[in-house]
Amino acid sequence: MRINTQAVLVRIHIGEADKYQGKPLYKKILEVLRENSIAGATVLRGIAGYGKSTILHTASILDLSTDLPIVIEIVDQEEKINEILPKIDPLIENGLITIEKVTVIKYIANKNSDKNKK
Repeated sequence: MRINTQAVLVRIHIGEADKYQGKPLYKKILEVLRENSIAGATVLRGIAGYGKSTILHTASILDLSTDLPIVIEIVDQEEKINEILPKIDPLIENGLITIEKVTVIKYIANKNSDKNKK
């Protein structure tokens, strides 16, 4: 079954070396998201990037960076995103958050379809 709905996509751009109380910041953010029942989140590690400082961070062998870009993508209903952002905001010292409305297409297996295959 295919279900279309509207949601909000949040992208949090931070660095791999960013910490919160000695723990990787991306892990702390994921904990907060799970504790608040956010529908889904994915952490992506970039192979290259730069931010406000314009210092290029790369994963090349010649210039192995310990501070590669990290992007955390979050998808949920707008109300839930509006509730969670004030809890995430104090955790981030340096970074960027973007928010956009998206159409979510979700596929759910029809329970009867498995029975029909047998």
